[in-house]
Amino acid sequence: MRHHRSALWIVCLTSYRGWRHPLDEPGRWTPIFFLDDAVALAAGHRPCGLCRRDDHHRYRDAVGAAEGASRPILATELDRRLVAERHRRGRGIDRAADRLLWEAPIDDLPDGTVVVHRGEPALVVEDRLHRFGFDGWGPPEMRPRRTRATVLTPPTSVTALAHGFRPTLHPSIRP
Repeated sequence: MRHHRSALWIVCLTSYRGWRHPLDEPGRWTPIFFLDDAVALAAGHRPCGLCRRDDHHRYRDAVGAAEGASRPILATELDRRLVAERHRRGRGIDRAADRLLWEAPIDDLPDGTVVVHRGEPALVVEDRLHRFGFDGWGPPEMRPRRTRATVLTPPTSVTALAHGFRPTLHPSIRP
């Protein structure tokens, strides 16, 4: 059994031009619903170039700016990078053990990054961490300083966040 067929893992709007897509159709893509952009980015997705065109351009341009690219990075190149950063090679529906994590100084991580904190996913926002919950992000805790964090968000998306891409966050995160 294959976990997925395509490198195209995108974050779409739940409503766009009145289009409808079945939730489960054999041989077709299956929509997955995320709490917000931070969770979707941590899962290895990027903004859709059709229904979220402006967000896609901001994401793409932020990655390009970080690299000093002279022209926009193609969506296929972003997808190739994210595939390499998501999972080790493997098969089957249960891929949790194949998930690629990485480490970085927690002080260097931008807002919108999801890290593992005390064994659970947590969102970086300014000097705080918010633990993940299916109904929203938890109350703020102080972000530890001068330590390394295990990072869930792939490096390409962290680069986008660090260079100007602003994810849409669940309303439980108050400015």
